[in-house]
Amino acid sequence: MPTRARSSSRTAAARLSEEVIEPAAHAKPVRPLAHSAKTTYFNRELSWLAFNRRVLEQAQNPDHPLLERIRFLAIVSSNLDEFFEIRVAGLIQQVDSGVTDRSIDGLSPAEQLRHIHSVVASLIGDQYACWREDLVPALASKGIEFRNPSQLSPGELDWVRTYFREQIFPVLTPLALDQAHPFPQLGNKALNVIVSLDHPDTPEIDYMIAILPVPRILPRIVRIDASAASGACYIFLTDVIKLCAGEFFPGYRVHGAWAFRVTRNSDLYIDEEESANLLKTIEEELRNLRRGAAVRLEIEEGADDPVFDTLCNHLKLSHQYVFRLGGPINLLRLMSIAELERPDLKFAPFTPVNISPLHVPQRVFDVLRSQDVLLHHPFDSFQPVVDFIEQAASDPNVFALKQTLYRTSGDSPIVRALMQASRNGKQVTALVELMARFDEANNIQWARQLEEAGVHVVYGLVGHKTHCKCALVVRQEGTIMRRYAHLGTGNYNPRTARLYTDLSLFTSRPELTADIANLFNSLTGFSRAPSFAEILAAPFNLHRRINELILHEADNAARGLPARIIAKMNSLVDKVTIDNLYAASAKGVSIDLIVRGICCLVPGVKGLSENIRVRSIVGRYLEHARAFYFANADGEPQVYAGSADWMPRNFFRRIEVVFPIHDPTLRQWVIDELLAMELKDNEFARVLNPHGSYLPVPPTPEAPTFSSQAYFMASAVHRAALAASAPA
Repeated sequence: MPTRARSSSRTAAARLSEEVIEPAAHAKPVRPLAHSAKTTYFNRELSWLAFNRRVLEQAQNPDHPLLERIRFLAIVSSNLDEFFEIRVAGLIQQVDSGVTDRSIDGLSPAEQLRHIHSVVASLIGDQYACWREDLVPALASKGIEFRNPSQLSPGELDWVRTYFREQIFPVLTPLALDQAHPFPQLGNKALNVIVSLDHPDTPEIDYMIAILPVPRILPRIVRIDASAASGACYIFLTDVIKLCAGEFFPGYRVHGAWAFRVTRNSDLYIDEEESANLLKTIEEELRNLRRGAAVRLEIEEGADDPVFDTLCNHLKLSHQYVFRLGGPINLLRLMSIAELERPDLKFAPFTPVNISPLHVPQRVFDVLRSQDVLLHHPFDSFQPVVDFIEQAASDPNVFALKQTLYRTSGDSPIVRALMQASRNGKQVTALVELMARFDEANNIQWARQLEEAGVHVVYGLVGHKTHCKCALVVRQEGTIMRRYAHLGTGNYNPRTARLYTDLSLFTSRPELTADIANLFNSLTGFSRAPSFAEILAAPFNLHRRINELILHEADNAARGLPARIIAKMNSLVDKVTIDNLYAASAKGVSIDLIVRGICCLVPGVKGLSENIRVRSIVGRYLEHARAFYFANADGEPQVYAGSADWMPRNFFRRIEVVFPIHDPTLRQWVIDELLAMELKDNEFARVLNPHGSYLPVPPTPEAPTFSSQAYFMASAVHRAALAASAPA
């Protein structure tokens, strides 16, 4: 990763548009230069499902190591869980409430749910076919066998029955369903086994049903006779329970048993205006999540009709939200298999390199006084980010430290450093986002620990999630107070920093650090309309400035100047921004969008978006960085990075920071390396066509197979080798 001293030059500001279409929060509105009645958009939910299909393609890829394919298969299940808990749950609520508002592509909530069911059913069918037909045989060929009860040898069967009696039977409680026993409250995504029974003497009148809730403490995958010397043989916990279910019901005959689980609405409903204590309110709401409305039922194939109908009736679910699975419930549990110590079945290990100018922690502030530093994770180590906070905590010349925390690791060195800084007498402020989805409980824990250590813990603006990634250090240097900042695209989480691709900018530029200080003051105090000279901050000026930058490229194209936009992000949903991109395309701007997940823009449509190309990269690492390039032919190129996708929630309902990269060398690296290499990728990239399909990049004789992630790994190793061989 290149670094060099800062440049004092500034890029000319884009000309403001005088036209108006739709207001943006805290800013004057911006409209597209032109708008076509034929404008079309892709559906947000179906676009997300298309992304999850691309994840499944990684599990289906025979070129990937076997256990990595298992990992991707597990991720597909995890993604679908969240999709139903949040997105589908929201659509069901709209239908139940009589809401008929249509989505960006014109579908009503009910119509979206019908499309979702069809797409999900196909996705799940392919997911389980991949498991049964590809992965199970491939695992067996590598000495990792999965057995069902009919495949067990007599000795293995004895072992399984003994395991049931000793490890499972004592902790399971059968729950009968009859007039004296109401239908139980089933936890969200909790595993259950439903059993159909009858009395052998009166089977025609004694048809009965019971449920066996399975506690989370029991391992879902059991290794059979772990002491055996040859190979590894596994059986799913549900198969053990079904095999031995009759032991719970002596005197009755078991007709059948099937595993199932219920997914519930897991979005938090909190009125922050009415909540005097946000932390306490969120704790109470987390306890209520297990009682959320059912939004999905997954059950093994072959369940009797009475069993099936009983579950649907009690859960108040139509068959539209029921999926019969041709394999084990919750393939996320396969992650334990992906973690097996079999390096021969995994990607070759890669260790992030720590060779930036910040590799000596004690010199962090000396380095940043003279130059900006940009890191590309996970190829560059995340350690300098940790060092930056730890040095600030221990440096006697540091007076104040301010930090945002959206998600962090279970044993966070960042949080420990903040607590130590407070104990060392520094003024420490942490903006903790309590409502980071599915991390609420972790963040409550950290908030309490920080408060106990004397850290000032605040929760940002009412109604807005604090999603930006900023740290600010104030240090006494002679007679002046100098500010240092870290600005990132990813969370302050060392664990995910090894799995996600992100950018980190370290700087002491007064114009940038003053803006970050202003932002922190606005979030911890009162400020209705803060002004920023350099950063683009949501919900204040981000939406307007991004659209002004797009329109400025359109303006340049209309004037015959070169015009180019390259934008890398996770999701593109905002209608006004899409319309502006359409307008820019119509003016002749060449636009490349690298959108990992949701994309509601339709590319390649003549007269609308024929100059727009969209690609998605799904590979070994999760693409998470956001970076934006505008050619700005009448000035210097403008390059930004930050925490925000181009979605309404990021523009208007979150605190986001997108920051400029001023150093010419660093800016050129983003253009010529980061963005250019991802546009060159023809191995893991998929290109979006006007019909909504993602297709492999068409091969050409002059373009050999190229993976951008593999390139960045090789580049990091090469840089490390050069650094090691350089004279001291």
